[in-house]
Amino acid sequence: MDEVAAAAGVGVGTVYRRFTDRAGLAQALLDAQERRFQAAFLHGSPPLGPGAPSGERIRAFLHAYVDRLVDEAPLLAVAESHPPAARFASGAYGLHRRHLAGLIGQARPDADADYVAEALLAPLAAVMFLHQHRDRGMRVERIKAGLDDLLRGVVVA
Repeated sequence: MDEVAAAAGVGVGTVYRRFTDRAGLAQALLDAQERRFQAAFLHGSPPLGPGAPSGERIRAFLHAYVDRLVDEAPLLAVAESHPPAARFASGAYGLHRRHLAGLIGQARPDADADYVAEALLAPLAAVMFLHQHRDRGMRVERIKAGLDDLLRGVVVA
């Protein structure tokens, strides 16, 4: 908060009045990136956007999310952590869940699409990505391959 206040040329109190806490500030800083991501999966080119088979779109979504995490995970970790269940209450998460559930329902009409969507989003929590990538040294390609393994169980089962 101090760094943001200094960069903006205002007092830290002004920043706290506007954002109340670090999570609110992190969400504000992520807003433009989230809007671009949403535009890409809702209206962009296939396979992330409409026009590709649902299984391909799910895979493209998961991979694009990992690509976002490479740059945004530290800020997302802050935004997702306060209060502890903030991730699940955010409008972005709700849209991500509904989008995946719709695609899963198309790919596997017999699946519990809402549950499976939540299960596929769980490993994309910023703290999980940071743990795997930074703490355990997992490369982005390995994380994506692991998501592909999970997805095969969803689309093929």
